[in-house]
Amino acid sequence: MRDETDDVMGVITEQIEARFQMSLPELCRAVAVAPQAHREATQVLHWYRLLTESQAALEKAEDDLVAVLGTQPGELDDAAMDLAHRVNAAVAARDGRAMVVRYLIDPDAPGRRSPGVWRGAPAAARPGPSLQTSLPARPAVPTASARGVAR
Repeated sequence: MRDETDDVMGVITEQIEARFQMSLPELCRAVAVAPQAHREATQVLHWYRLLTESQAALEKAEDDLVAVLGTQPGELDDAAMDLAHRVNAAVAARDGRAMVVRYLIDPDAPGRRSPGVWRGAPAAARPGPSLQTSLPARPAVPTASARGVAR
């Protein structure tokens, strides 16, 4: 990871590049040429674009809040509180999308235990269900208690 920066976008970008073993621009070009051939990369880049949009919205909300805070000494009015809530919502959206991207690039994440087709691995055979999935056989003749016979 980079020593000079600790921002979310820089860290996620490095993780994507490490996962696919190519730079982000190279990965974008590869996916643009054959999006169906690299479904995992296509999905990662889709969520990365959403993450980028969220980061831009967060930066705008933070700038707006800083501008208001610089002009208002003392208690915050309703408009400033609304901006603070907008910043909180933008952080939540950005962090949620970052979590999706990190999940998608982690081959060891729960539910993603195979190396994936990107690295040329054969598709793993899915095991059958561990529990019986068919209904149990019903008896052919109803029992006495089922017919309502009293004793």
